[in-house]
Amino acid sequence: MKKILSIVVLFSLLLPLSLFGQAAPGAGVEDLTVLPPLVDGVAPTGLLEAQLKKSAFAALDRRDAAYAQIKTPADVAAWQQRQRTSFLAALGGLPERTPLNARVTGQRDFGAYRMEKILFESQPGFIVSGLLYLPPGAGPHPAVLMPCGHTDIAKAGEVYQKASISLVHAGLAVFCFDPIGQGERRHYRQPDGTPEFSSPTIEHQLMGIAGTPVGLSLARAMIWDGIRALDYLQSRQDIRGDRLGCTGVSGGGTMTSYLMALDERIVAAAPACYLTGFRRLLETIGPQDFEQNHFGQISAGLDQSDYVLMRAPRPVLIMAATKDFFDIQGAWNVFREGKRVYGRLGFPERVELVEADTKHDLAIEMREASARWFRRWLAGRDDAWKEPAFEILPASEILCTPEGNVLRQPGARSFFDLIAAVSAPLTAERQRFWQSSPRPAALAKVRELAGIRPLAELPAFTATAGDTLQRGPVRIEKLNLRNAEGTVLPALLFRPDGASTGLRLYLHEDGKQAEAAPGGALETLARAGETVLAVDLRGLGEMQRGKRASGFGALQEPNWKSATLAYLLGQSLVGMRTEDILACAGFASEKWNEGRPVHLTGLGETGIPALHAVALEPQLFASTRLERTLRTWTDVTSTPHTRNQQVNAVHGALRFYDLPDLAATLPSDKLVLHDPVDAAGQVQSK
Repeated sequence: MKKILSIVVLFSLLLPLSLFGQAAPGAGVEDLTVLPPLVDGVAPTGLLEAQLKKSAFAALDRRDAAYAQIKTPADVAAWQQRQRTSFLAALGGLPERTPLNARVTGQRDFGAYRMEKILFESQPGFIVSGLLYLPPGAGPHPAVLMPCGHTDIAKAGEVYQKASISLVHAGLAVFCFDPIGQGERRHYRQPDGTPEFSSPTIEHQLMGIAGTPVGLSLARAMIWDGIRALDYLQSRQDIRGDRLGCTGVSGGGTMTSYLMALDERIVAAAPACYLTGFRRLLETIGPQDFEQNHFGQISAGLDQSDYVLMRAPRPVLIMAATKDFFDIQGAWNVFREGKRVYGRLGFPERVELVEADTKHDLAIEMREASARWFRRWLAGRDDAWKEPAFEILPASEILCTPEGNVLRQPGARSFFDLIAAVSAPLTAERQRFWQSSPRPAALAKVRELAGIRPLAELPAFTATAGDTLQRGPVRIEKLNLRNAEGTVLPALLFRPDGASTGLRLYLHEDGKQAEAAPGGALETLARAGETVLAVDLRGLGEMQRGKRASGFGALQEPNWKSATLAYLLGQSLVGMRTEDILACAGFASEKWNEGRPVHLTGLGETGIPALHAVALEPQLFASTRLERTLRTWTDVTSTPHTRNQQVNAVHGALRFYDLPDLAATLPSDKLVLHDPVDAAGQVQSK
């Protein structure tokens, strides 16, 4: 009899899930929803985000308490050093300086100012395009660096032309450059050369995801572009290298904030429509573009106001809009923190705030205020300068390259080329690591990187039973699993009326109900004798934020904001969901399987956490079947159009392990990989 039961279990393990029947025609519709409309006052779709916010607010509380202890200039200096170290660590350090290979590709004289079209290499072959606006005369002129915000044509856009021309009329040279993925530096283009996406934020998101497995920060590359742009300005005889400023709006305000914190050559700065503080950001619109989020920065106590504090007492003008989606109250909070620290240093007048009653934009109030600020601190002219009337140019007339595409320049490299340069040697390094490290030490590194605690340290789940349904010989029980940390997981337990042949933990990226219909996979397994516990991992099933999109929309998963918040906390959804699986498996084994190992099935994005779970705690699992699971993180680094990969990523994992390394720790008879997929979600042939 035992031999027959073993054959049944093995058959259910090897049978492709796609062969299980669908719902029977005409079958009645059952309500298999487990969670109520509100759980602790939160809709199920907001549970993951609420849990992460709770952790984030606790970390911000600790940071604020530490900030309150700043009393003396010595305290300020210690704070600045600590925060700068944390910031650079979150970025992964900065690249080495290499030749700029700068060149002027065109010039125009407008009488009131001149314009030069500039190309330079911030890293070898990594070309930056920019416009240098010069006042009349030989100079040397004080200069302002202007990184652009998230617009498709970047430096050629009306906002940045107006801001640049306004400042040059105020007697300041201005270098306005295209960020990565914008203007002449778009990476994603149609065959005819036009941009593939309407918004550069999609490009930034995809590039940021691609760099995550190797720990290559998109912000790091963008910051380095700005630092090298300052190097370029200092290389010119007509620029005063000791009188440099920086300003930008939106994403340009982000880059201004970073640059003014890290580069002491920036004498005065004026970030616009960005600084709001993480607390207000999370209380309002939530995390934004990939380069605005650094791994572990919230848990490390690094808030947005620290970009101001790190540069004290050098002058900063915070520019904010009342109708901005970056909350105006948060901007005032940042200002107040800065004002206190600047006051401690004896220079309270060096940090100010301008509030414009406008939307998210670089309005004339901000343009004039920043011009006066830079005239005061860079040119020694403290006056009420007013912006004159002027005209801007068509975008086509101020391109730095013939085709408007720096990637068509000889020897040009893309951000994906930078990733490849980092990724290529890691294969051999991983092999050496696994060959030279004892298995427990190697797996301990996996735990560290993914943020997975040992099973013994995980809070146990308890189950609250709900309704019960009967389908012939199969009983379906609704269960609400909960632990002391507030994690809530809805589950369905399929139990055969007869003796159970074993227990299977079943995980589906579309939730427990995806295969729960009459005649579906869960019922089929139960009819074959297994007890099946189907669970929604955090952010999936009943707890998923929105629906999965198709087409280009599928490149961005529904849970991207939660994944980003986890990233800010130095965590990953992979690690969190792995802990869910381990705790569920341990709980289910004791409650329904007499302490014996359980079988594990994971489909889609549940597969990577499932693989981590079985590799780290193999004693819990009798067998594992993964279907349509990403085969290797290396695909993510080399695939421009990844699909739903932010939730699958572990920051810097490829420096020590890849998914095949985890699979190799398991006996071949304990792991079945069915229809593995690449980073674009396409099934790979064996």
